[in-house]
Amino acid sequence: MVQLSSDAFAFGGDLMPVEDALALIAARVPPVTETERVGLTDADGRFLAADLIASIDLPVFDNSAVDGYAVAYADLAADGPTVLPVGARVAAGQAALDAVARKTTARIFTGAPMPQGTDTVFMQEDVTVGDDGSVQLPPGLRKGANCRPRGEDIARGSVAAPAGRRLEPRDIALLAALGVTSVEVRRRPRVAVFSTGDELRNPGQALGAAAIYDSNRFSLQVMLRRAGCDVTDLGILPDDRSVTAERLDAAARSYDLIVTSGGVSTGEEDHVRAAIAANGSMVFWRLGIKPGRPLAMGIINGTPLVGLPGNPVAVFVTFAHVLRPLVTVLAGGRPAPLVAMTVLSGFDYKKKAGRREYVRVSLERSDGGAVAMKYPVDGAGVLTSLTRTDGMVELSEACTAVRMGDPVSYYAYNQLT
Repeated sequence: MVQLSSDAFAFGGDLMPVEDALALIAARVPPVTETERVGLTDADGRFLAADLIASIDLPVFDNSAVDGYAVAYADLAADGPTVLPVGARVAAGQAALDAVARKTTARIFTGAPMPQGTDTVFMQEDVTVGDDGSVQLPPGLRKGANCRPRGEDIARGSVAAPAGRRLEPRDIALLAALGVTSVEVRRRPRVAVFSTGDELRNPGQALGAAAIYDSNRFSLQVMLRRAGCDVTDLGILPDDRSVTAERLDAAARSYDLIVTSGGVSTGEEDHVRAAIAANGSMVFWRLGIKPGRPLAMGIINGTPLVGLPGNPVAVFVTFAHVLRPLVTVLAGGRPAPLVAMTVLSGFDYKKKAGRREYVRVSLERSDGGAVAMKYPVDGAGVLTSLTRTDGMVELSEACTAVRMGDPVSYYAYNQLT
């Protein structure tokens, strides 16, 4: 289980920039140390524990990329077509031929090994076959055309996939092509999820007076599983300081990370911060992000705890931009920077300097490109502002206003979870 010292982080300012928080996380959060070996089809989404070294060349041998005719480039005429007899035939799966006779060509098929001495392949549709079986090869083809040389893709002994890489289907294809059957990956981080508040009820329960259904715990479980975690739902923490402290302390002894929603503000019924103080230390709790405040990170018995806000939109935003990178580090990977799409603003907007803001938008197409249209209701508790939009526009800390037609940075929701 991951263990942090209580002084692993420090911050004493008013609002911590998001980038500073991410830099602290990347530098100080140690990954889970346990590893396991899994088969290729079970490796999707897992983080490699060590560099995977290619044990063979890929391709294993020089081979043809097309159906056609293999020749020695030196046998081609320099100033016009070349007519050569066909001296051999080689198909995919057939052993490589000995050298073909000089001034002859070999009929060859895609994936077949190049006969010794040949280095260039003419596509069959570019070749004219004579009545006597000879072939006329047009001029102008470069040496080595349509030939895939041994080791062109990856050379034996080189790194096929580095430690910390999150394996995807394209990686699985490469590893299978190298003959790999299983890989050593980091154990999935074990994450405990709580919601907080006496007003919360589970879906399916009777609501009663002044109660609401809990949505955060369910979205968090799904997003954390998508991020590669083993997630345990530990239910709803009551508005009771001692009970909250006791249950968080117990979770810290069994999990690599604790995630809560709600209870991290300064109200009299917000007990998560007090529980952190009682059993550990606070790292930070005021980030310059909107929606997303307050967001707390602390350490309880060496285990990191992230206390997200109670509003569901703020939970989504802070998961995407803070919690998901932390989980990636915890799992043994390196967070990949998000790449924004530039679109045009379809709205006017003012904001305070010093905090990063995310505006929920729908994209519309126009002659000038994609236009981001702001959702009319932008409260952090409005779930339909997520379900009826396409993504978010990011406004930097330095930005104080956006006018209609300005270029802005846009992230689609499928980039964020």
